[in-house]
Amino acid sequence: MPLLPKNPKRRKRLALIGLLIIGVGSAVALATVALKENINLFFSPSQIAAGEAPLNRTFRIGGMVADGSVKRSSESLEVYFEVTDTAKNIPVTYNKILPDLFREGQGIVAMGKLGEDGIFVASEVLAKHDENYMPPEAAQAVMDAQKLQSTLKGN
Repeated sequence: MPLLPKNPKRRKRLALIGLLIIGVGSAVALATVALKENINLFFSPSQIAAGEAPLNRTFRIGGMVADGSVKRSSESLEVYFEVTDTAKNIPVTYNKILPDLFREGQGIVAMGKLGEDGIFVASEVLAKHDENYMPPEAAQAVMDAQKLQSTLKGN
């Protein structure tokens, strides 16, 4: 029993369907790879301190700028600060102009990479836009850290 039909019209249809399936499969595979490479995950300072964040891969960190942690270079735009979720602090460096609303005690979300030295090198810093707003991821990270601290204090 032959695998291919003897009728030339059926052969063309079968070949066309086969090419269509291969094309759609290739497109889905390429889209999946592109999305996987461009996804920006969010990690809290506690997760980063626990080693859950990838090294040398772009992701977002969020929390509050720790009080007393902002240090500005007198020779360049470089700024060093720490982001905290009230449980852990992560050092961050940024070498561009900071948003006007950036200051200690304010919520931020930064995008960048964590170096092997444990310092997060930010490529973008976003500050909250008014006193009632904190990015949802940062607010959740702070709430989770506060719950963890209250649980640990209660034991």
